[in-house]
Amino acid sequence: MANIEHMQTVNVPASTVYEALTTAKGLSEVWTNELVVNDQIGCINEFFFGGKGLTKMRVDELVTDKRILWQCVDSDPEWIGTTISFDLEEKNGKTSIIFRQMNWKEVSTFYRICNYNWAIFLYSLKQYCEEGEGIPYHKRKF
Repeated sequence: MANIEHMQTVNVPASTVYEALTTAKGLSEVWTNELVVNDQIGCINEFFFGGKGLTKMRVDELVTDKRILWQCVDSDPEWIGTTISFDLEEKNGKTSIIFRQMNWKEVSTFYRICNYNWAIFLYSLKQYCEEGEGIPYHKRKF
């Protein structure tokens, strides 16, 4: 099994990052503006990408300002069964985010594309948290 892992530091408190990752407002600025999101454990969040597919993530764990864990239940076949986690650690008003997408069956071309796009996701998250505007899917030119 393969994992994707990234780290990003954001110059805001963990509460700001947590809110961005658990609300429709935040995720629409960071990832895609076509979504249905609920911040309750067991709920299925739906993310649409301009007619290029639907991704459904079950919310498996929420620890306020510390951890978010999703399980992919529907998407590209390579994503189904992967687990996505965001671990947050605040120190001196800055938050370190450890991102993981775990349990890939193999390192494939799609894995490599997703690895790149998760880095863009984290950059978008940083932009949104620090400057109020992210780079969601529908605004990307790359």
